[in-house]
Amino acid sequence: MQMIEILKVIVLGMVEGFTEWLPISSTGHLILIDNIIRLNVSSEFMEMFRVVIQLGAILAVVVLYFRRLNPFDRRKKPSARRRTWILWGRIIIACLPAAILGFLLDDWLDAHFYNGFVVSMMLILYGVLFIVIENRNRHRVPLYEKTREIGPQTALYIGMFQVLSLIPGTSRSGATILGAMILGCSRTAAAEFSFFLGIPVMFGASLLKLVKFGFHFTGMEVFYLLLGMFVAFIVSIYSIRFLLGWVKRNDFKFFGYYRIVLGAIVLVWYVISSIVA
Repeated sequence: MQMIEILKVIVLGMVEGFTEWLPISSTGHLILIDNIIRLNVSSEFMEMFRVVIQLGAILAVVVLYFRRLNPFDRRKKPSARRRTWILWGRIIIACLPAAILGFLLDDWLDAHFYNGFVVSMMLILYGVLFIVIENRNRHRVPLYEKTREIGPQTALYIGMFQVLSLIPGTSRSGATILGAMILGCSRTAAAEFSFFLGIPVMFGASLLKLVKFGFHFTGMEVFYLLLGMFVAFIVSIYSIRFLLGWVKRNDFKFFGYYRIVLGAIVLVWYVISSIVA
């Protein structure tokens, strides 16, 4: 019986690692998977678990971009270290809107928006938006080809788009990538900046959930968390590399269509569950 629960944690970690960085909503996927293979834990722990295993996904970004994000690297020239500090300044600026509103509205959003109907609508809405924006940008030349070209004002605007991801089903990466593309970023710059924003945002969200949960874990719950984070870390490495390779050769419309289909599935599940209940 315990082995079955461990396998469930592995599956949840894989889903988190694969969907966190793709613009397809990890929340939407976890809702579906959680209802198919429900983990035998309290609802409070599960709510915290879904967020905290993101720490494994964060570590994947840190590992893959360690030198680029490390302003203390002695191998860098002074000008390169200065550019790294500037990049971190842009990241902090972009994180402020979601950090402030997320802290103030976390419980309210969970109480009013964390349900299958809202998730399905957000999946479908942003799926349509990805298709529309890609069609609009088909013959446009990006204003910002590289992440380092993103200025403080543009970073703040991207951060405002990231606020939209507080609504479940939107997808943090989806909101920031879409916002960055609307503001003139190339697909690669939009994806990379979204990865970087995930570090402080997801770390802060995980810390907030841990504090609210109270750090009162059983030994098995600690094991579940560590295993989920480890699996999410390994899968995230491949997920990030996949997305960067994808955007060099393709657009985001595939993910738009995928979101619409997933949103329809979540909506059907929500309606059936409501009727049965």
